[in-house]
Amino acid sequence: MVDIDEVAAAPGPDLLTPDNCAVLFVDHQPQMYFGTGSGDRTAIINATVGLAKAARVFDVPVVLSTVAAESFSGPLLPQLADVFPDHKIVDRTTMNAWEDVAFVEAVKATGRKKLVVAGLWTEVCVVLPTLSALAQGYEVYVVTDASGGVSPQAHEHAVQRMIQAGAVPVTWVQVLLELQRDWAREETYGPTTQVVKEHAGAYGLGIVYAQAVIGAHAAGCEARRRERAGT
Repeated sequence: MVDIDEVAAAPGPDLLTPDNCAVLFVDHQPQMYFGTGSGDRTAIINATVGLAKAARVFDVPVVLSTVAAESFSGPLLPQLADVFPDHKIVDRTTMNAWEDVAFVEAVKATGRKKLVVAGLWTEVCVVLPTLSALAQGYEVYVVTDASGGVSPQAHEHAVQRMIQAGAVPVTWVQVLLELQRDWAREETYGPTTQVVKEHAGAYGLGIVYAQAVIGAHAAGCEARRRERAGT
């Protein structure tokens, strides 16, 4: 029941912010992509890199993890590694990243209770740590388009299993825009729209067109700033 006296123009506690979440990338590796059949692999790569750049724009802590990188799965996706060139990568033997001490310690070190998770494959390397983190009190947001399974059914069933356990499905663009949330935040306005132009397909082209025809502040940043300043 709504208490009108308590209603205010303020974000809800469930929203992701740069200060309350961490992003976990699990097993975005060549061998895992080879076995992915739930969707277009190029699109999954694009979404993964878009998510990584979103985390970088807002200085959100990330955990990068691989499984059997030297013996089976190969190195971390190069495009992802390029976004975080000096970041430590946690390599594991466990399919469930949450059973690896170094991985869990890296997550704990972020100090964040909301975990944004993406990985390959959805039905193994995403669902297992997600269920494990939920059981220990974390809030988990699964980036479905930056994840993939061996088949459409495997991916979808894993997503549904995680939803039933309490995880929240999101997309990489949703995460990016939820972190920005106000076009008047000028310090991240430019970097955010740049990520959109690079990775968000037709949406990005729309920004390119609008900025070319209308001007650099086509998304309303300057107008909103002036409105707030009363000028």
